[in-house]
Amino acid sequence: MTTRKTTAAKPTAKKPAAIKPATTFAPSGAPVQTVPDVDPSNPAVDNDPRATTSADQNRIDFNDPGLSSSEAVQRNLEAQSKG
Repeated sequence: MTTRKTTAAKPTAKKPAAIKPATTFAPSGAPVQTVPDVDPSNPAVDNDPRATTSADQNRIDFNDPGLSSSEAVQRNLEAQSKG
């Protein structure tokens, strides 16, 4: 058996993406940014990630990296019961 070696093509220089920086942020802290070459109707893009969730599921904030999921749930439920 003979192995044939091929040379890889040299990478071409790519221009940086021309995406404008975000100027606003969602309550979650995520930047609100439009990427021009992404089609939100494409099935591979989840353009409505909370479509099948309830209002109760969306009340709990999991954006504190210092808390475990169970700690975040506990803290949020305690805050809701006080409020």
